Amino acid sequence: MPKKKFYVVWNGHKKGVFTSWKVCKAQIEGFEGAQYKSFTDISEAETAATKRYEDYKGKNTKKPTLSLAEKAAYGRPNLESISVDAACSGNPGKMEYRGVLTHNKKEIFRKGPYKKGTNNIGEFLALVHGIALLKSKKKETLPIYSDSKIAMSWVKKKQCRTNLAFDASNKDLLKMIQRAENWLKENTFKNPILKWETKAWGEIPADFGRK
Repeated sequence: MPKKKFYVVWNGHKKGVFTSWKVCKAQIEGFEGAQYKSFTDISEAETAATKRYEDYKGKNTKKPTLSLAEKAAYGRPNLESISVDAACSGNPGKMEYRGVLTHNKKEIFRKGPYKKGTNNIGEFLALVHGIALLKSKKKETLPIYSDSKIAMSWVKKKQCRTNLAFDASNKDLLKMIQRAENWLKENTFKNPILKWETKAWGEIPADFGRK
């Protein structure tokens, strides 16, 4: 039996949340600039209807949602922390990364874009940048959140284990990777590196909003 969907229409003949595609389609057919999206959870659809279409454009809203009990099992994120993330247009492609304060999403650093990068490399560099920044500010107890298990494992191993080919066009990126690896080998840190649980908490605060 197919999973029920809920449809939000931000811009159409009628706006709101609709429980069938047939009704939703009637609101958008022939309407220039129609804005709509489907959701698998009624509460998420109702929340989305109070926000802007741009907040959801390009994002996957069809992922299975967790029950309240399942979400509760993850607990809540520590807002006294920083969060990092990366964005990449293509693989490889133009890559950039940034770090923000988790509680208010205030950006504290951003680098890029760099040519011929990958998302995993960006996630790795963002983590090392965040660690080094907090060490320089003597805030070595502040946690750092990442939604990338791969980047977290690379930091633990002190090596960016990418298979990306480097040439004259992305030599600056290679230098950054080497600098990050050297920093990890020459320094210690105490900051907890924590996994951001996207399915329970939503997108990481440092997300670029381009999914």
